Amino acid sequence: MIKQAIIEWLREILVGGILSNLSGLFDNVNQKVGEIAGQVGTTPQAWNSSIFNMIHTLSDNVMLPIAGLILAFVMTLELIQMVTEKNNMHGDVDTWMFFKWMFKTAAAVLIVSNTWNIVMGVFDVAQSIVSNAAGVVIGNTAINIDSVVVNLEDRLMEMDIGPLFGLWFQSVIVGITMWALSICIFIVVYGRMIEIYLVTSVAPIPMATMLNRESGSMGQNYLRSLAALGLQAFLIIVCVAIYAVLVQNIAVTEDISAAIWTCMGYTVLLCFTLFKTGSMAKSVLSAH
Repeated sequence: MIKQAIIEWLREILVGGILSNLSGLFDNVNQKVGEIAGQVGTTPQAWNSSIFNMIHTLSDNVMLPIAGLILAFVMTLELIQMVTEKNNMHGDVDTWMFFKWMFKTAAAVLIVSNTWNIVMGVFDVAQSIVSNAAGVVIGNTAINIDSVVVNLEDRLMEMDIGPLFGLWFQSVIVGITMWALSICIFIVVYGRMIEIYLVTSVAPIPMATMLNRESGSMGQNYLRSLAALGLQAFLIIVCVAIYAVLVQNIAVTEDISAAIWTCMGYTVLLCFTLFKTGSMAKSVLSAH
């Protein structure tokens, strides 16, 4: 009788611990995944207005004057090269050449002076695309272990002490892993926004080279990088949509341990694909 009472006491403790671990196992991940669509679909201005205003001020007051100097240098150098090439070919210097140069210079000045509007326009378009995509593909991403494993408590009470102890240990390990995965999701989503602010803060400098014959690739690659950051948001939405489909179609299984590890496996897969979205977007748009 004493032995049976001790066994029942241990069983109750282990079952209570397992239920406690599993009930909060996916809460942080569910919260972070649920926030992804809202975070990546937000423009830099709406995400954090204080950081946005600071970056805008730095761009206008620090980077824009430097961009003006770079623009003056590259356009003057291009004019010298145009005249030199014409003389080396022993041709007459045509008036249209200077009109062409003045037009390019005026267009370059216009681009540099409106750099911030151009950059924000890129992210406004990206935000529109993400919002439309989220309305179409995002489903319920919450993992509810009670729906994955039916009659969980009753089934746990029927298990022996050894398997219960093993399952409790697994729930602890999976809980730590899920906590780490929630941090990874935070890093991807917030890291992308910080990267956007960093990239936009130096926007006038690459834009100053946009129309130059030799260094124009710098500005073109910069625009591709901006577009890649916007495309990354769309890819993140697609990853979350796939994740939502997977977690809602987890088959009810007799093996509680398999159900827990399957849920965690899908979350690990989500984190892996989220980390790949940045390089994938740059690869698609040939940005480097």
